[in-house]
Formats: sequence, C-alpha cells, structure tokens
Amino acid sequence: MEPWDRMRRRVRRAVASLPGLALILALAAPLARAQVPVPFPPDYAAVRADWRPSDARLLASDGRELQRLRTDFSSRRGDWLPLAEVSVALQRAVVLSEDRRFYEHGGVDWLASASAAWSSAWGDGVRRGASTLSMQLAALLDPGLRRGPGGRDVLQKIDQMWAARALESRWSKAEILEAYLNLAAWRGELVGVDALSRVMFQKHAAGLTLREAALAAVLLRGPNAPLPTLVQRGCALLRELGRPGECRGLRDFTQAALSRVHQARFDAPALAPHWARLLWDAGQADARGEIRSTLDSVLQETAVRAVRRHLEELRGTGVTDAAVVVLDNRSGAVLAYVGSSGALSEAADVDHARAIRQAGSTLKPFLYGMALDQRRLTAASLLDDSPVGLDGGGGLYVPDNYDHRFGGWVSARTALASSLNVPAVRTLMLVGPDALAGRLVALGLPLTRGGDYYGYSLALGSADVTLLSLTNAYRALARGGDYAPVNLKARPGAGPQAGTRLYSPEAAWIIGDMLADRPARARTFGLDSPLTTRFWTAVKTGTSRDMRDNWCVGWSADYTVGVWVGNSAGASMRNVSGVSGACPIWHDVFDRLYRDHVPAAPPRPAEVTAQTVVFGQGLEPARVEYFLGDTAQARFAPPAMRAGQGSPRIAEPVDGTILALDPDIPWDRQRLRLRAADAGSRPVAAHWFLDGEPYGRVHGPDLAPDWTPRPGSHVFELRDARGSVLDRARVVVRGGRFATGAERPAGNHPDAPGTH
Repeated sequence: MEPWDRMRRRVRRAVASLPGLALILALAAPLARAQVPVPFPPDYAAVRADWRPSDARLLASDGRELQRLRTDFSSRRGDWLPLAEVSVALQRAVVLSEDRRFYEHGGVDWLASASAAWSSAWGDGVRRGASTLSMQLAALLDPGLRRGPGGRDVLQKIDQMWAARALESRWSKAEILEAYLNLAAWRGELVGVDALSRVMFQKHAAGLTLREAALAAVLLRGPNAPLPTLVQRGCALLRELGRPGECRGLRDFTQAALSRVHQARFDAPALAPHWARLLWDAGQADARGEIRSTLDSVLQETAVRAVRRHLEELRGTGVTDAAVVVLDNRSGAVLAYVGSSGALSEAADVDHARAIRQAGSTLKPFLYGMALDQRRLTAASLLDDSPVGLDGGGGLYVPDNYDHRFGGWVSARTALASSLNVPAVRTLMLVGPDALAGRLVALGLPLTRGGDYYGYSLALGSADVTLLSLTNAYRALARGGDYAPVNLKARPGAGPQAGTRLYSPEAAWIIGDMLADRPARARTFGLDSPLTTRFWTAVKTGTSRDMRDNWCVGWSADYTVGVWVGNSAGASMRNVSGVSGACPIWHDVFDRLYRDHVPAAPPRPAEVTAQTVVFGQGLEPARVEYFLGDTAQARFAPPAMRAGQGSPRIAEPVDGTILALDPDIPWDRQRLRLRAADAGSRPVAAHWFLDGEPYGRVHGPDLAPDWTPRPGSHVFELRDARGSVLDRARVVVRGGRFATGAERPAGNHPDAPGTH
C-alpha cells in the first residue's frame, strides 16, 4: 500500500470516530444546531420533577411510606437522590473513571478527544472513549442522541458535543453530576444510583464504600460486562484511587454484589402490599405514582405484628395465615389492612382479606336483627336448644352445637352471645332463608345463590364471604343499621358517609348489646377470654365446617375490626377456635385503637325500652332486658311450663332420622343414642318402647339406653306409667348387609349380650 493511501485511511478513521469530531466541530456547529431538538437543554428542575420511580408508593394518613409496589417493569428505578445523599467515594470514582477533567472543561474534553483520535488513527487500534459526563447526560436527556445498534453517525456525534456545551451553559457541575448518577443505567434493569445502592449493595447511597464505589463506576463503562472484566477494571480504578489493597478479594466481592441484582430493595417497607395493589388497581395513584391512603401507620404496624406473633404461637396447629381489616364507622375509611401473614404464609401474594371463605357463625347477628325488626323475637324470647331434624331436600338436616351439647330452653340473648346453632336454625325458620339471603346481599356480602340453595344451613354460615365485605357488613350494625360500602376514595379526615337503612337503630343497638354481654356468652366462652375488652365492644366469632376458617368480627362506637385465621390451602386446623385463633389478634388491634382513652358505649335509642324480666323454672337469672316498642313483657317461660305440664319428650333420635349401617364396622359396635328430656330440655327418666314393645327397664337420666340398629323402619315411643304415649320418633335404618344370619343383630333388648 502506498504511503498516501495509508495516510488517507487514517484520516478517515479519525473523522469517523467520536473523538475525531472535535477537529471539525467548529465547522459543523450550524448544522449540528439544526439536528438537536429545541429547546435544549431542558430545565434542571423540570428533569428532576419528571423523574418517576418504577414503584408506586403507598403513604399512610400521616405521609409515612408503608409500601412500594412495582408498577413499571421496563426498568428498575428508585428515588431521585440529591448529590448530598450520594457517597463522596462514588462521586470521586465516577469522575475519575468516566471524565477525570469534568470540573475543568465546558462540556467537551478537547484534550481527551484529540488523544482518542490520535490513538484511533495511529495507535494500537483500541478505541478509547472521550465522551464526557455532560455528553453522556445529553444523550440520556435526548433519545435522539443515544447510540444505536450501529453506533452514532457523524451528525449524531456533532449534535451530542454541541448539546453538552449547551448543557454546561445552563446547568451547574453539581446538577450535571447529580442528574447523571440518577439517570444512568448500572447493571441489568437497575437505573439510577438509588436502585443500584439499595438493591446491589443493600444500603443507602450515602454509605457506599470506596470498593463499592469503584465497582459501581466501572459498571457505567460496561453495565453487562462479565465478571473478569469488571474485576480487572475495578482493581485498576482502585489503584488510581490510591487503594490497591482493596483489590484483595475483589472477585468474590464483585460476584456477591452481582448476585443481588434481582433481590428486593434494601429496607423497603412492606406493611401493606395487598392494600397498595387494591388501591392501585382502583386508580387511586396520583401522577407521581403516590397512593395517599387513610391507613394509620402505627395501627398497621400493630396489626402486622399481632398477626405474626399469634401465628407463631399457633405453629403446629395448621394455622399459617391471617388477615385483618379495620374500618372507621363514620367515613368507611380503611385504617388497617393485612392481607396475609407474609413470610409465614404459604401464599403470601394471596389477599386473604378478599378471598372467599365460609362465614360460619358470623352471619347470626344479621339473622337475629331481622327477627327483632319483624317482631318475631325479643332478646328475652325463649328458643329451644334441642335436636331438630329438617327436610333438606336431599335428606334430613340435623344441626348441632359447636360443643355437641344442648342447653334446652335459652333466651335469644344467650343463644346469640353464646353462638348456639340450633336456636339460630329455629330463628331462621321464622325469618326464612330467602329473606336472610336477600338481606346479606344488600349488606354487600358476595352470595351468588338464593336462600333455597343454602336452606336452613344459612343460619350457621354456609355461605361464602370475604373478610372485607363481612367486616363492612358488621359496620352497618355499628352505624345503627345504616349500610354504606367501603370508601376506597376516602382521604384523612373524611366526613361521615351516607348510607342505606337496612335495620332499625333500635334492633341494631339491641344486637350490639347482646354481643357485648359477657354473662350471656359465658356458657360457651366463659367470662374471661380475648373477647373481653376493658371498654364496650360487641363481638362475634365464627368457625367454618371442618375448622377450615376462623373469624372474629366486632365493633365499638368508632371502629369495626375483622380478623380471619386459617391457611391458604383450606386445610382443617387442629384445636383452634375463634377464641384461640382470630380473637387474640382482634383484641390486640382494639387495645391499640383505645390505648390512650376509654370510649363510651353507644347511646340507647329512645325507642328501646328497659324491662326487668324473670324466667320460668329459673331457666336464666332475672335481669333488665331491652325491647323494641311495645314488645316488652315481664315473664318468659316455655309453652309447656305455662300449661303446668312437664311431659318428657324424645330428644334423641330426632323424628324422621335416617341411618345407614356401615358394613366395614362390626354391627355390635354400631349404636344409636337414646335420650329423653323434659320441657326444659333436661335429661329425665322415661319408659321406652320400640315398635310397640317395651325396650328394657325404666332408665334414669344418666343411664339412657343405646340401641344397636337393625335394617328397616322403626318407631320409638315414650310412655307414662299408665301406657299413654308421650312422644314418638320414627327411624329408618338402611344398608347393613351381613354375611350370615349369626352376624345379624339378634334382638333389640338393651340387656342382650353385646349391646353394651
């Protein structure tokens, strides 16, 4: 090749390279101005104001940050950090690595450009960059100046140099460096010094060490460079910084830092992820991605701690999750919201406050409230807590109490406060399943079927609900029967919410008084339990079928609190009831709400009258009871007692019982319990007859005979000493094919061999 050709090629390489553009910048300046968008550069304050983190921020009512929610997955950006909050070591390392004459040039480092051009044309062929921090920032601010897949063309390079000079004419050096650190890409999806430091180094940017700063600085030159390259460059930079000793162990240090690129943000608050997601989806974030909520930051922390502490105590019982909702009665604002137990949960991302779960006994207050409003019951009315069999369409429905015991005649107050099942079913027989289902839907509960589908089991909570909707339905009772939806748009200090009247204030007040009555719930829960608070609260527990779900919901004059406890898989819990599962959390939350004062009980409505009542045969102690309007009366007794009769009746089996013998169990091990009771449902001695024949001797109340069932239709009778029939119960026994006649039940006499 001729010497002249070699010279021409070298000049062309110099002109085509970025540094070589410095030689012709002055000549090309007019053309460059035509290529750069006008106006440029943008205002520093505007650039900073336009910065958006990739996370939305949930703020409590006091402005405290409670949660960050990833909403932009194009890159991972943190907050904009002022230069004063960035480690001086990082500032020094970046300037030394990227633009050592940053504080001396006016946007273009002519010396570095000339040196790079000469090296490119006559040197070893290795390209050396001369792009200053100002030039790099200009490219970050203007997409048209960014490097494409094939690199920058000549005009782009000229534009970038002109833009850097324009930037230097309006921005200070501190503003340029600050903006660059906040806008630069570091590694993977990390953009900005805040994301870099909090994710990759798990600390605040102000605390970055010299070694961390050196690694960060070399990442700017090659954000996705391999580990050996980063270690080599980092060590070289540390030597320039006068700390060669930091190179020792740098490879392991770098590898550990790179492994954290996808970890969670350092010290990011995680107190309300599910509520943040709900509000974000509801469009409650502002233009800056901030979600201003009504959550009380201290109360939210209390609820989260209570969930974790009590679930740790329940470890080994099948309980791994819980949810909490706290509502302001007047405004409908959400003051605390815990969707799961977090790290203890098997499905932490599932919002259990909005998951469909079986309601259990928590629906009973709405049933009794309807019965009071319809004047079908009073709080002192007596209900029969004894076995009952109802036609369930597909068979006989026989409800039972939680403790498998029956209490005889009890008042509606005791039945509701002690959560007795059979009286609730009898009350639903008065109100009707369709009417109750309609009322529950009006209360915002997500029932998808009519009352005929649920039948009488609706009284015991066979419908599915969510904790959020259930807590808000209880808020209607706390508001005197006035229903209003949860106010997602509420702001701190929101005023009272308008609602729809579903219960009379009088019925709602009486229901609250019944649920706040410690002696009335003592039969099931005792006098001292987590249901008891040092101030007035009305509270109800619930446990779903097979102990899959555990509820505790209650209210004061100001707040309504709901708690669910269970597990994500819906598996049964072991030895966990409402009192031991959900109620301790409920109690802790209410204690926090009234830590500094004791609230007054809700005032009694003028239309509620007080009356001293007594109960026949001493069924319950005399007390002052409350009535709607003219429903008051002074004495309550079962119908049979009023007539002066006390005839025994068959308590078990229920008339119409259908049994199926299990062929896998020996016939002589299968039994049907027989029990007679008086009008007060107390066990009594009785003369039993089976299919018209005497069934053994007269048995006392503690010696009730058991019967070994045999296939067919049978009739049990109770008779008095003169042979008069007092009560009758029909029983049908199905199945039970036995291999030989010897294996078939030989008789019905209770004293026959093998029957006891």
